[in-house]
Amino acid sequence: MKNVVVVGSQWGDEGKGKIVDWLSSEADVVIRFQGGHNAGHTLVIDGKIFKLRLLPSGIVRKNKISIIGNGVVVDPWALVDEIEEIKKEGVLINEENLFLSEAATLILPIHRELDALREDNAKNSKIGTTRRGIGPAYEDKVGRRSIRVIDLLSEENLDSKLTILLAHHNFLRRGMGEKEYSKQKLKEELLKVAPKILKFSKPIWKKIEEFKKLNKKILFEGAQGILLDIDHGTYPFVTSSNTVASSAATGSGCGIDTISYILGITKAYTTRVGEGPFPTELKNENGEKLGQRGKEFGTVTSRKRRCGWFDGVLVKQTIQTSGIDGIALTKLDVLDDFDEIKICIAYDLKGKKIDHLPASSEQQLKVKPIYKNFKGWKSSTCGIKKFSELPNQAQIYIKFIEEFVGAKVSAISTSPERNDTILIEDPFKV
Repeated sequence: MKNVVVVGSQWGDEGKGKIVDWLSSEADVVIRFQGGHNAGHTLVIDGKIFKLRLLPSGIVRKNKISIIGNGVVVDPWALVDEIEEIKKEGVLINEENLFLSEAATLILPIHRELDALREDNAKNSKIGTTRRGIGPAYEDKVGRRSIRVIDLLSEENLDSKLTILLAHHNFLRRGMGEKEYSKQKLKEELLKVAPKILKFSKPIWKKIEEFKKLNKKILFEGAQGILLDIDHGTYPFVTSSNTVASSAATGSGCGIDTISYILGITKAYTTRVGEGPFPTELKNENGEKLGQRGKEFGTVTSRKRRCGWFDGVLVKQTIQTSGIDGIALTKLDVLDDFDEIKICIAYDLKGKKIDHLPASSEQQLKVKPIYKNFKGWKSSTCGIKKFSELPNQAQIYIKFIEEFVGAKVSAISTSPERNDTILIEDPFKV
């Protein structure tokens, strides 16, 4: 049995949706293990576009079980809306193919409001959140006052939990000059949505153990990227969860030994959404060209992504912190029309050459990239399905990345279409 974890090796938006969908054809079970509806996956199947936020990518495939794990924070209203949207596209969703962890924390309207209030009042210290309440929901989880899926089963229990939650939140709201939130209103809203999500609720850890005994292939699907990890990312400009591969076990309820292979999705250049350091960012026509050719706009927010050259230093670092076995190199075709392409191989920090991104956010903003230049291939790679058929300069570029970051290039994506993928090593069969 082989179980695979898919994570983003940069700041997210690496094209995980396509690769996860491609791998899910082999998997029996697909599990989302962290994040919320702030991260989107775009799938293109037979020319049809699916934009998913909370639902695992396996949901669009027949005879697959999709799971939302305990590590995910779930906006119940957003989940219900997404289910209805995808159903309208002809996708079957029921209690047999979608499971929701009974231990998952819920995102409430009060979390969304707090998220927006903080961001609006941050002035020069904005994080660049999606304002969907992700951070405040994780705060309540760690603060041991969150409302979880299982709490919706009992009105009496829910009432008690809401009293504790609102004691905290209304204290904050008073301090910010905001009106207190009504417990009765919130309880009514939750009780109304409860039946729509409780029907999917299950003890996921127990289901995973059943799947293991049946020798089912499990695909763990991460959201965002490792550089947004709350511990290992560009703190404080990060998300509120652990995005590294090891959180697949924590966020779903299984042992580390369940994981067989870790695949890092890696864009052939670099992008970032929101605030924070970005050593290789290009604020020139090359950056604009990458954004236009790569259609770099967020699936969930439609925000324009910042673009830059491939940062080998950062990818090498994330490979080590997440234990990545192989990388899937995506969007290679975006680089087809460049005369020259660059890869960052080190940083200059106040005249000193360093080989990693410092933990200090002050130093992260001061590092300057040291580049190795590559001649562009100036020909189309779109749709190529064999490595040997790629232009020679493209092969040189890929081989250098593989050697520099210290991980095998397992697959190469040459267009958004699922079948336009060069498979070098199948993670389920290694």
